[in-house]
Amino acid sequence: MLGTCGMQRCHQEVLKKNRVSLAKQMVLKELLEHLIEKDIVTIEMMETIQAKPGSFSQNVELLNLLPKRGPTAFSAFCEALRETKQQHLEEMLLNALPSLSNGIKTLGQHYDESSVPFSVCESRLSPKRPCCTGEMMERSLDNGDGPPYMSVKPCTPEFYHAHQHLAYKLISQPRGLALVLSNIHFSSDNDLEFRSGGDVDCTGLEMLFKHLGYKVTVLHDQTVQEMQEALQKFSQLQTHRNVDSCIVALLSHGIEGGIYGVDGKLLQVQEVFRLFDNANCPNLQNKPKMFFIQACRGDETDRGVDQRDGKERSDSPGCEETDANKEENPRLRLPTCSDMICGYACLKGTAAMRNTKRGSWYIEALTSVFAENSQNMHVADMLVKVNRLIKQREGYAPGTEFHRCKEMSEYCSTLCQDLYLFPGYLPRN
Repeated sequence: MLGTCGMQRCHQEVLKKNRVSLAKQMVLKELLEHLIEKDIVTIEMMETIQAKPGSFSQNVELLNLLPKRGPTAFSAFCEALRETKQQHLEEMLLNALPSLSNGIKTLGQHYDESSVPFSVCESRLSPKRPCCTGEMMERSLDNGDGPPYMSVKPCTPEFYHAHQHLAYKLISQPRGLALVLSNIHFSSDNDLEFRSGGDVDCTGLEMLFKHLGYKVTVLHDQTVQEMQEALQKFSQLQTHRNVDSCIVALLSHGIEGGIYGVDGKLLQVQEVFRLFDNANCPNLQNKPKMFFIQACRGDETDRGVDQRDGKERSDSPGCEETDANKEENPRLRLPTCSDMICGYACLKGTAAMRNTKRGSWYIEALTSVFAENSQNMHVADMLVKVNRLIKQREGYAPGTEFHRCKEMSEYCSTLCQDLYLFPGYLPRN
């Protein structure tokens, strides 16, 4: 069975049982470099660890982090211990494994998977071994086996003329280029499960983007190196100069700050944004860039809370502005990163849910909301509507820890104007 953070429960238990010994004995300096090389720890995480006072506190920080770093973190940690001549610690962990793992039972023993279209989180391991079958299940609310027929409602000329003055220019044909990277089948040696239902997400997004007027490229089952090369090549296309916007969608397993390639290695999300910033992608300067990420950002299951009696409150505190003296500069400058909006399937540290027949909760809501509302609603407002749909949804798996589990999507934005997609509108020459 999986633990709450993507790592096998037996591996989490081993780290827990040997926590004090590890915290006292580990030598971190070289060990961290090996973990960075193996994509288990980022540079930022290393700096956070090293900021702790004393070796014991630094070791504790690493031990707190490891269970959240995906399915390969334990084996990579053991390998790094061996490579840094700390074999005695590796042997201590490996010797503790058999007795602990024998007592682990699986959720899969109690449920007939064929009878319930289930949802899994996007960082789950493959159910190839008995200890790796913990899956969150959700009863399908309809009998559909794929995305419904999609029809994007067109924008009227009247709406365009009433709103275009305060919005990004978005009338090019095509509206822009869109890239969808969809990883479904993963290498057999990295324990990342087949993303059943992921094909539904990919098809739904491809249809949506085409109906919105984008030229769409879809790439399937990419290694991290292939993903990096595809994103780099896409960001440098000269065609971006002649269109008004850009879309990138990433569909895969993930953890906080990273997306898995089919080879089990991690692509850092910040690196994706960097490729499209104003410094590295001048052809998209001052143009809106949309990102949609369907992947876990951790593996904590959102258990939800009981709502108190009374109406929901939604406070939106204001922000104070300060004016600073402006220096005269003959050349207009831009911040390094601007004009981006990114929709995430879930909050940082939590799991994203995916139905094996209907696709992920998030992409299902996203395609539905955009098809229905892009005619007269800007993207940020549509993502708020997506949030509302996700907030209302609930998992169904009686007798398991995942019964009535929740998910909450979010978005972040550096947009500077309203982003209307104006579907179907063609300006007169």
